[in-house]
Amino acid sequence: MSDEPKAPAPPSSGDPAATPAAPAAPARPEAAAGSGAGAGAPAAGHAARPAPPRPAAPAVPPEKLAGKTTTIVAEAAKKPAAPSDDTSPLMSRRAWIGLAWGAFTAASAAALAATGRFMFPNVLNEPPQQFKAGFPSEYAPGVDERWKEKFGVWIVRTNNDIVHNAPGFYALISTCTHLGCTPNWLAAENKFKCPCHGSGFRPTGINFEGPAPRPLERARIVLADDGQILVDKSRKFQYELGQWVDPESFLPA
Repeated sequence: MSDEPKAPAPPSSGDPAATPAAPAAPARPEAAAGSGAGAGAPAAGHAARPAPPRPAAPAVPPEKLAGKTTTIVAEAAKKPAAPSDDTSPLMSRRAWIGLAWGAFTAASAAALAATGRFMFPNVLNEPPQQFKAGFPSEYAPGVDERWKEKFGVWIVRTNNDIVHNAPGFYALISTCTHLGCTPNWLAAENKFKCPCHGSGFRPTGINFEGPAPRPLERARIVLADDGQILVDKSRKFQYELGQWVDPESFLPA
C-alpha cells in the first residue's frame, strides 16, 4: 500500500453542499477603509477635491453701463407703484389731520367756555327793597317821580287820602297790574297810563280804564329814626284785599 495522499473525489453534480465555495475577491482598499463611515464618504487619508473655479464675468466698460440698471431693479421698476395713502379725492392726509385737530381744538374750547359759564351763573342785580327817600318837607303835593327809575316807586303826597281821610304820603309801585309793564305819569291828564295796553290809573292808584284788573299796589312807608321817609318794597298792600287800611301803607304828614 502506497503512502501518497489520495486526491479528493470530484463532487457529484447533484450535491450542492459538496460544491466548493468560490474564493472571495480581495476587498478594495477604499471600501475597506470606508466600511465604518457612511456610503459615499471619502476614504481616510485622501483630501477632498477643490471645486473648479467659476469663469470670471467679462469686464464691461463703465461707459456701457451708464443709464442702465440691473435685472432686479429693472423688474421692480416695471411693477406698478402702490397707490399712496397721502392722496384723497377731496384732500390729502395732511389736510385731514389738520382738520381733525382743528375740530378737536374747537370742541375743547367750547367745552371749556361752557364750563366757565357754568361757574359764573346769571345774577339779576335788583335794586334794594328798602331805601330812604329824604325828608317829608322835600315833597310838594302831587306825584313825585324821582325814585321811579332807580327803585320803581312813586311817592305821592296827598291832602286827603281816600282810605285814611287824612293828609300824608303813600308809595305806589310802578308796575301795571295787567301784564307788568311800567306806566307813565301824565301830569296834564292827572293819571298813570300804561303804554302797553292802555290801562289807566288815577293818582290814588285806582284803575279806571283799560284791561288792568285791579289798582296799583302800595309799598310800606314809615319814618326812619333819623326822620327820613323809609320805603320798603318787600311788603306790599293791595286795595282789593282791604290792605290799604294798614297803618304802614300810609304815612300821615
